[in-house]
Amino acid sequence: MLLYFIISCLSFFFLSKSFSLPPWASETKTLLSFYFSKSLFTRTLHPTTPDPASPVDHQMSVLDLPDLALDRILELLPPSGLSSMARVCSSLRERCVSDHLWEKHLITKWGKVLGPAAHREWKCYLSSSYHLDSPSHQTGHPLGFDKIISLIRSVFRNDDDNKRKRYAASSLPLDSTMSFYLSLETGRFWFPAQVYNRENGHVGFMLSCYDADLSYDTLTDTFKARYPPHGRRAVAVEKGVTWERLRAAPIDASPHHLHVSDSLNELKPGDHIEIQWRRNKEFPYGWWYGIVGHLESCDGNLNHCHCHLNEMVVLEFNQYTVGSRWRRTMINKRDHREEGNEEEGFYGGIRKLSCKEEIAMWTRLWPSSILE
Repeated sequence: MLLYFIISCLSFFFLSKSFSLPPWASETKTLLSFYFSKSLFTRTLHPTTPDPASPVDHQMSVLDLPDLALDRILELLPPSGLSSMARVCSSLRERCVSDHLWEKHLITKWGKVLGPAAHREWKCYLSSSYHLDSPSHQTGHPLGFDKIISLIRSVFRNDDDNKRKRYAASSLPLDSTMSFYLSLETGRFWFPAQVYNRENGHVGFMLSCYDADLSYDTLTDTFKARYPPHGRRAVAVEKGVTWERLRAAPIDASPHHLHVSDSLNELKPGDHIEIQWRRNKEFPYGWWYGIVGHLESCDGNLNHCHCHLNEMVVLEFNQYTVGSRWRRTMINKRDHREEGNEEEGFYGGIRKLSCKEEIAMWTRLWPSSILE
């Protein structure tokens, strides 16, 4: 083949000397001469053997990696990276939407604010019409995971019937962990949790923690809180709630139910506690921070203190000034039930705090000035 090409070029070269050719032929002769000389020079310096197969066919794909190595790579990807990889092909999509990859991201970002109530609410959410594809619950975020969801949907959408059937089995299930994560991230799913110092730290709720439904705003990295109505009071909504003011409910129970305390006999002066309190019986309970104090008959000397043996327990709320009606209260630990009245509110169940992180959280929320 090469010999035939050389003979053809030489014949063209000598014939051009004998005949008058148009300008384009002269240019063609020059280009052929240049190509021939360059090709001959290159082959001389770098002799190669022809590869009959296309090099593209032998390029290594990420799917050629061992399963363990590929899984490790996918585990290191952030949620946005996993979502992008899911658009590459059906094989990667099946891997990238698997629950074990998304459970790590769900726990890392959302674990501290998701309790059993949130997971139950998610199951109810799935059985209702308010799911990922509900047009009435589009948040309209121009950036972030709304774009990712639309990209993932485009992967699953195909005009070819055969491909659609093949992809249907691997499309994103609504009950998957990835779907749960994206619903939280986009704010479509309102989940139950508790908010410290509700309503922007209103003085009437200082050092308390109340139940609310929360929706995340990915643009501001804050939450919108929707508090249940109190009696005749309408639903209160608070925007800009930060992560630091949230927690999962420590007790899996309705805020209208009295908590049955199991640590009353262990209480002694100096213990940190949370106690349920509500303004009247139509209101839900909130959790309020306090400390176990000494009885009036005790001088506070720990060497002679027997307060823990008494059936009555003193609870102190030192965020209030001395003499305030909210400063102290007493409960009967042997016959404990809701106690109080319409003027001072009703006290419910008690949690003894043993976790240092919980105590430190209340300390960080301590008001800058004493409350009246």
